[in-house]
Amino acid sequence: MGTLEYNSSRPAINVADETLAHLKVVIGTKLRRHESFMMTWLPDQRSAAGRLTIWMHPSIPLVMEFDDPKMAQIDPKRLERMMEHLNARGELVLDQMPR
Repeated sequence: MGTLEYNSSRPAINVADETLAHLKVVIGTKLRRHESFMMTWLPDQRSAAGRLTIWMHPSIPLVMEFDDPKMAQIDPKRLERMMEHLNARGELVLDQMPR
């Protein structure tokens, strides 16, 4: 289980390494193009929040930490579906990401 830490202002988001590897490509592609977007997820059960949303922007620090030292396999079809989903909605919803 890897983590995604954004702007160091909230607890990190726990994400499976395989999913985090795909997010790394999708988020990196959008931010490299200077395309900002929203990302939403269901927080840890211990959190009082029902759903969290952040604004992803190239100027805000982002850290992705993988538990497994080996790089996960990237599925090009999954990347394509994720990008289509994000581009259609303008938002990446982690708990509703296409597989």
